Amino acid sequence: MEDDAPVIYGLEFQARALTAQTAETDAIRFLVGTQSLKFDNQIHIIDFDDENNIINKNVLLHQAGEIWHIGASPADKAVLTTCYNKTSDSRVVSCAAVWRMPSSDWETGSHESPDDSAHNPQTLELLCHLDNSAHSNAACVMWEPMGDGKRVISLADNHALLWDLEESSTQATVSSTATLEGKGQLKFTSGKWSPHHNCSQLATANDTAIRGWDLRTMTQIYCIENAHGQLVRDLDFNPNRQYYLASCGDDCKVKFWDVRNVQEPVKTLEEHSHWVWSVRYNHSHDQLVLTGSSDSRLILSNMVSISSEPFGHLVDDDDLSEGEESHQDDKVKEPLKDSVVSTYEEHEDSVYAAEWSSADPWLFASLSYDGRLVINRVPRALKYRILL
Repeated sequence: MEDDAPVIYGLEFQARALTAQTAETDAIRFLVGTQSLKFDNQIHIIDFDDENNIINKNVLLHQAGEIWHIGASPADKAVLTTCYNKTSDSRVVSCAAVWRMPSSDWETGSHESPDDSAHNPQTLELLCHLDNSAHSNAACVMWEPMGDGKRVISLADNHALLWDLEESSTQATVSSTATLEGKGQLKFTSGKWSPHHNCSQLATANDTAIRGWDLRTMTQIYCIENAHGQLVRDLDFNPNRQYYLASCGDDCKVKFWDVRNVQEPVKTLEEHSHWVWSVRYNHSHDQLVLTGSSDSRLILSNMVSISSEPFGHLVDDDDLSEGEESHQDDKVKEPLKDSVVSTYEEHEDSVYAAEWSSADPWLFASLSYDGRLVINRVPRALKYRILL
């Protein structure tokens, strides 16, 4: 049984911002933001037709500037955030905003012809800005996981700002802030809002450190001082094991942490040969981990030994803490072995982003700087091994 071939979509501009449309659980849909210095930037709404193995798209104008980060509301399919650069008084400023996509063809499933998108693209509707004079230079915006679309966190310079959005998202107010303090140039590079602990925790990266924050008090709860030998690029929480966190960075490594004991990583992957920009756990099967790097490769790893199913069935952290054993017929069943499942080499430029589909747990997209979006599937043999 052969696996389906990858499906490739080319944007005309460079791009590094990608997200799955989180609120969409039926259609396989991704959003891509472009980075052009000369032309109006765009949001490409990418629909993947699973039955026919083809991509359909709609294009919206993002005239505010080049897009560095994009996030989709967990509650409203039409709402998204972008972090973008614009020039102000001959200097570059990084801004963040909430937008609404005009309701049109993408919601009904009809798509533009190439002529339509080239000549008559619609423009995003600005709902509100997520910056003020005190906190500029937004690095990323995170929506509350599985939330009602009313709370976002933005990271700007050395501040983490928790925003409350009004019903229509047309106004945002800062409800609380956390600040990086210390010597040197302290600046957040990325972060992840934990889906666990009633969404009351945040992990952030700055320089080589990873910090955990309690959002109820906006205080630091853990710090991994030298998590990576160089800059930490991305973070992701294991969706099923509440204390497990993955990180990646410019030391070419991917590391897995138990935040209850931050002295050493639980596991380290060294499969990439250049900076690792993106790490993503599968939302349903947490042994599946995607990593994208500026070595132009996307790697799918099966990190089964540190997953919630190390013995082939779901166990919780309490079960594992007692000797990491699973008894079956009075014999100890060994955890399955970790492995690299596939290395994907369809990209010819740095892979800045990789995301799992919100609608299909076996499908994922990756984006390289030259504007190439590639959609792939988990190999069928592994899929059936996990399911059976």
